[in-house]
Amino acid sequence: MPKIPFPVRKIPREVARKELAILEQTYPHAQTALHYTNPYELLVAVILSAQSTDARVNMTTPVLFKKYPTPEKLAKAKQEDVERIIKSCGFFRAKARNIINCARELVEKHGGQVPSQREELEALAGVGRKTASVVMSVVFDEPAIAVDTHVFRVAHRLGLTLGKTPRDVEKDLQAIVPREKWRHAHHWLILHGRAICKAPTPLCGVCPVNRLCPTPKILAKSLGARSRLGAAGAAAARPARSASAKKKA
Repeated sequence: MPKIPFPVRKIPREVARKELAILEQTYPHAQTALHYTNPYELLVAVILSAQSTDARVNMTTPVLFKKYPTPEKLAKAKQEDVERIIKSCGFFRAKARNIINCARELVEKHGGQVPSQREELEALAGVGRKTASVVMSVVFDEPAIAVDTHVFRVAHRLGLTLGKTPRDVEKDLQAIVPREKWRHAHHWLILHGRAICKAPTPLCGVCPVNRLCPTPKILAKSLGARSRLGAAGAAAARPARSASAKKKA
């Protein structure tokens, strides 16, 4: 099924804040779905979650952390051993290399501790802005908005942004969401993306913000156009009635 087009205009700021307030009420206990017991485990889990699901990562990390419970242990791991454990997470060779190198850098540069500052986090192997934002917001309670595929999609569909890049989307959300709620807001959008605002087709009929969101009209128009095209195609495919058949009718 073709993708539903994103809105071409941002909604007014006051409407955007109403949408976010509803999402906050809908997902009051929103938090990361990744399982972890300390900053090191979360950091590794987020790196593994790229192009994978949290559920798949959660199935993988218990074995990984049992064998490599600390950065010191992982830093000394053989890459092929790590690859065998994380293979189901996808891109396992690059991810194995990254988490081993990341662990080495934690040991060599940070005494085995995960830093809380963005610059230091993003300097680690396998860590980009999104991963750094997740770690900062979840384990250090720092104001940060992580933009993953769910946040990118939902923010566009709600009319909160027209950003072309994750960084653009992040800036637009930061301008709307009060700073003290930055670390919670991306969880609202992630949960909404998983439960209702799905790809490729959102469940607008059961969405708590459907009266404020611009996407239901876009969806209805898109589905209506497809229905008309389908009907036209079906009519064209029908065999022509013969003259004798017309007379009998």
